[in-house]
This record gives sequence, C-alpha cells and structure tokens, in this order.
Amino acid sequence: MKVILSGGGTGGHIYPALTIADTIKKRWPETEIRFVGTTHGLEKDLVPRAGYPIDFIDVQGFKRSLSPDTFRSSYKVFTGLRDAKKLLDEYQPHLVIGTGGYVCGPVVFLAALKGIPTCVQEQNALPGVTNKILSHFVNRIFLGYQEADKYFKGKAKKVFTGNPIREEILKCNRFQALRFFGLNPAKKTVLIAGGSLGAASINKAAFQLEQDLSGRDDVQIIHATGKNHYEEYKKQIEKAGGFQSNIHVLPYLYDMPMALATADLAVFRAGAIGLAELTAKGIPAILVPFPYATANHQEFNARALEAAGAARVILDKELNGNILQDKVERLLLQEDELEKMKQASAKAGRPKAALEIAEQAVALVHKREN
Repeated sequence: MKVILSGGGTGGHIYPALTIADTIKKRWPETEIRFVGTTHGLEKDLVPRAGYPIDFIDVQGFKRSLSPDTFRSSYKVFTGLRDAKKLLDEYQPHLVIGTGGYVCGPVVFLAALKGIPTCVQEQNALPGVTNKILSHFVNRIFLGYQEADKYFKGKAKKVFTGNPIREEILKCNRFQALRFFGLNPAKKTVLIAGGSLGAASINKAAFQLEQDLSGRDDVQIIHATGKNHYEEYKKQIEKAGGFQSNIHVLPYLYDMPMALATADLAVFRAGAIGLAELTAKGIPAILVPFPYATANHQEFNARALEAAGAARVILDKELNGNILQDKVERLLLQEDELEKMKQASAKAGRPKAALEIAEQAVALVHKREN
C-alpha cells in the first residue's frame, strides 16, 4: 500500500500527519509513505527528521483580504495543481490524507478527482478554509472537535475521532516524570507554557503568580518561557531577589510528554494538538487563546473545552497577574472542583484517535479493492 500525507506550514498541521503516518506504519509495516509539502513550511525540516521522504510543490496560500499578492497566489494554485498531478501520476498512491494548510489542497483535490480514496483531518473546532473546500470532494473528514461538524457542508462523511497525539504522551507516568524534573510528589504541580515560542502575555502574568507561590510547601511550578523570552525573564527574577526551589523556569520543554505527566493543572494556549495532549492525560487547564490565530480558532477550541467542564478561559486581552493568580489559587484550594475538571478533561480526551483515523482511512482502500 502506498500512502501520501500532506499538511504543512505550522506544527499544528504537521505533527498530526506524522502521528497518523507512524500509526499506519506500525499497523501495516509494509506501507510506503510519502509526504507532500512546501519548501517554506516547517515540514521541510520536521518530516525528514521523522524519517519520511517528502516532495515539494509550488503553492501559496491566499490572504484573507484583497492585495497585490492575491494575483501571485492565484497563479500558484495552477503551479501547485501541476506539481501535484505530476506526483500523483508518478507515485500512484492508494490513499491520500490531508491534515490542513493550503499545501494539501491541490494534492487531495486531484486525488479525489482521480477516484483515489481521500480523507482530511481537521484539528480545530473552527475548520480551516482548505479543509472546508475539500469536504466537497473527499470521502472522509476526521474531526478533532465535534463542534466542527456544522461548518462542513460537503458530501464527505464526517467522523468525530479527536486529534491524533504522539504515543509517548500516553507512555510517561507521573512517578518517572517527577523524578526526571526533580519535583516533590507531595506537592501539586502547575505547568505553564505559551507554545513552542513562548507567550509574552502569559510570561508577564506568570511572573506575579510565581512571586507569590515561591517558597510555598504545597505547590510547585514548571514554566517554559520560550527561548526568546528566557534571558529577559531571568533578569526579572534576579531583580526581584530570586525564586525558591519550588519554581522551575526553563527556556523550552524538550520533553513535553514528561512535563505533562507531572501536571495537576496547566496554563496553556489553545492549539488543537496541545489540548488533545492535555485531555488524553486528563489535565485540567486554564487556557489563554492566542488572539492572532487564523479566524480566532484557538478561542473556539478553548470554549469547547470550557463547555465540557475541563477548562477555564482567560482572553489574552484580559490576562494579568491578578486574574491568573486568582484562578490558579482557587483551583489549587478547591480540590473537589479540580477533580471534577480532571474527570471532564479525561472524558474529553481521545487517546486512540490516531489508530481510529488510520484504520478508517485504510478501510477505504480495502473497500475500493473489493
């Protein structure tokens, strides 16, 4: 069996594709898998690092307002279709899966027209434009959030699977993780991270929280500031006289699976895959959606978890040290409420999403062959 996966631009599209690819390869080891991306997306580095071959097509996304760049983007649609046709003719895949981003548009669209089984995986509660268009042509849409269902008007069958997460997220246990970070198992752990690059607004609010909790014997914090913010944050700490040993400030979390295994409460942005990892571990969260995400989709993700009882939401424009401190302190003191959120988070989690997606996608190939 030969499979093409396409998704690009950001890690939010690429990591789900890699997880699906790994799951297919594990379940059907003889499968040949190739990726399709662009040379200006993160996929050019992430996919080869994961051990998969990747081909590139020349395509560009449309801006949401009319500009001179719109004409260039229109031209790139045709170059993307040309490149995608060449790849499909050459590789002759049995299955094509798109995980979002404009790069997957040409290859998934042409594969569908050729009668090749096709699927898209939509991570967010508010779907992206490319996937909404593709819903009129593909066989299956795998939904990361049930709330996304109403936005798809195409003929494709919609299946709520949740979002695929890395296998190592589920494998890490709390005892190992606490030892890994040198944390005290008798204390509650708050994990603070503003995405891979960090978030200035979260860091600013967290500083006040950490000043207040420094030295407390009932709580400890792991805080990833983001590499670009770390040196400035360290200067702030030094200026304030330093933090006690229960506050752990790092530039970056190279082992997020371990960090998640320690957490009793998380302060996070609301990217779809980050939330899928939180819920797979049953971690309650205070979510601060990134305000500049396309079509504000992070707030839709956050509100969905809030409605499920698994999270509290603070809008970025409303975030400050007092508000964050109040919410964290209340949850740490209200054990019953924190436990309810933990149960709601676990209920919202879909740890087997990747396997479900892989099996249903491959079933389309077997159905066609029969």
